[in-house]
Amino acid sequence: MKCIIIDDEPLAIEILESYVSRVDTLELVSKFRSGVAAFSYLQQHPVDLMFLDIQMPKLSGIEFLKTLKHRPKVIFTTAFRDYAIEGFELEVVDYLLKPIPFERFLKAIAKVQQQPAPVSTATRAEQPTDDYVYFKVDKKMVKTKIKDILYIESVKDYVKVKTMDKEIVTQQKISYLEESLPKELFLRIHRSFIISLNKIDCYSATDVEIGKHSIPIGRNYKNEVIKLLARNSFE
Repeated sequence: MKCIIIDDEPLAIEILESYVSRVDTLELVSKFRSGVAAFSYLQQHPVDLMFLDIQMPKLSGIEFLKTLKHRPKVIFTTAFRDYAIEGFELEVVDYLLKPIPFERFLKAIAKVQQQPAPVSTATRAEQPTDDYVYFKVDKKMVKTKIKDILYIESVKDYVKVKTMDKEIVTQQKISYLEESLPKELFLRIHRSFIISLNKIDCYSATDVEIGKHSIPIGRNYKNEVIKLLARNSFE
C-alpha cells in the first residue's frame, strides 16, 4: 500500500517513517508538514493510506480531510483524545494516540488490510463484487455489500438504502454516498435517488424500474441518464 504521512512535528514523522519501513506491505511515497502541502500531491498521485495528524497550524487534519473529494484510507495520529468522535464521523480506519507503540501501529495496519482492496475500473463492471461499504446507523457502522444495493433514496434529513433483503436508514448525505460508491456501478438519476446500474430491469424517459420499484428520473438529470442507459443497452 502506498502511504503518506502528514504531521507538523518532525519527531512524529520520523517515528511513523520508522514504523512504516518495518512493514513489508507499506511503501512511504511522501511526507508533509501540513495538509496544504499534501493537497496538490493528492490531486496528482493515487495513495492508499494516509497517516494524518489532527492539530496542525493553519489547517487542522479534520478540516483538511473534509476538503478531499476522493479520500484514501485514513489513520488519525494525535496527542489528543477529544477528536475520536469526529474521527468516527469521518469514517477513518483508526485513531492512534501519541506516543504510538509499534504494537498499536500494527493493529491499525491490520484493520486497513482487512478492508477490501478496490477493484480496477476495467473489471469492476464485468464481475460480481464482494466489496462493501459502511453506513452510519445511530452510533453503529453497518457493513453492506455493494452488490446487494438496489437503490438509495434521500428523504428530508435522512437517506434510505434499499438492498435485496433490507432497508438501512442513515443520516449520511446522499451527495457523500454518491462520491463513496463506484461510479461505474451506480448512477444519480434524481436529486433524491441513486440507482444500481446492474439492478435495472427496464427504463423509460421518465423512470427506471428495479424489481417492483419505480424510480423517477429527475428533469435536470434526464438527458445524461437516458444517454448513458441507451449506450449501456447496446454495449
